[in-house]
Amino acid sequence: MQNFRFSLSTNVLFGRGQANRLPAILSKFGKKVLLTYGGGSIYRTGLYDQIMGLLAGFEVYELNGIDPNPKVQSVEAGVKICREQEIDVILAVGGGSVIDCSKAIAAAACYDGSAWEMILKSTDFASSPIKKALPLCTVLTLAATGSEVDSCAVISNSAEKVKTCMFSSLVAPRYSVLDPENTYTVPASQTAAGAADILSHIFEVYFCKESTDIANGVAEGVMRTVIKNAPIALKQPDNYDARANLMWASSVAMIGLCSSGNSVVPWSCHSMEHELSAYYDITHGVGLAILTPRWMRYILSDATVEKFADYGVNVWGIDSGLDRMEIANSAIDKTEEFFTSLGMPKTLSELGIGEENFPAMAAHSVRTGGLSYAYVPLDEEDVIRIFRMCL
Repeated sequence: MQNFRFSLSTNVLFGRGQANRLPAILSKFGKKVLLTYGGGSIYRTGLYDQIMGLLAGFEVYELNGIDPNPKVQSVEAGVKICREQEIDVILAVGGGSVIDCSKAIAAAACYDGSAWEMILKSTDFASSPIKKALPLCTVLTLAATGSEVDSCAVISNSAEKVKTCMFSSLVAPRYSVLDPENTYTVPASQTAAGAADILSHIFEVYFCKESTDIANGVAEGVMRTVIKNAPIALKQPDNYDARANLMWASSVAMIGLCSSGNSVVPWSCHSMEHELSAYYDITHGVGLAILTPRWMRYILSDATVEKFADYGVNVWGIDSGLDRMEIANSAIDKTEEFFTSLGMPKTLSELGIGEENFPAMAAHSVRTGGLSYAYVPLDEEDVIRIFRMCL
């Protein structure tokens, strides 16, 4: 077992009615609140009115229209409000994109330099220049990224065709309200993409060279939970238990329980998918659902077959008495079939994506994603081959 440090600085308030505690929570930080959110869904569901009612005693400023792949321009707009209005606390209401954007705002508002400069210098914890950040609280509306509990934010710069991660323990939300009822109206396509994202977070840490029994057991249990509950949530959008299980799975996938003690490796599929999102602005979970089975097939070998076979037996319930390579291939088939059953696109061609940008995308993902040190090391030609398998 590898050495590790485990902490969860976010106070999670899970269940019905937990948003009612927001006035007491936000008052700890001050009275000037920046409310951040995406499109019009929180208006249609009534969540906006509920939140504004709870914030009646606060001085509220708003930043809306945050994109699904949050752009640096939204970060800059939020920073401008925070500085001009001397904001005390940020309240992000939405999914991972809104929360990620809000994390970057919280840090950049306290940074002496441009937001994009800060983001590019914060690609790992060791070198992060972030020394201070405004307090951030969240109300989660989509089970997917785990951003409600982690210290990472993913921000895009469309002009430079770059989508990158920034890291700092200072941007982790102080409090996160996780009420499954807030996900009842999430469209089926977003519910499916969220499920793919949760599973991918686990795959990235489950498939590694050295793992622990505890981490494997937790990871396999969370994967089974997503596989069971995502179809239920699609058929019964207001099924509280299904939504609750997916929402908590989103958080558990990112707090370290699935990886503590494991060998740490770069995230292969996320590094490749960030290129797809940067160039084509596609939904993150959709890109992951297309890439993941192809990456699995590409790296399956005598050296990796045991891990894939364990995955097949312990997650998909495949007969352990079969040949290990047969189990592994069947597990990959079932993974692909599961994503398809959720209504996810199966190929990049369905999204109108060709191979014209593959060389540049591959070069950038290998250079910035550390793929030469991945579970199965990948070079530029490997990544191009995997992209082509997705066409």
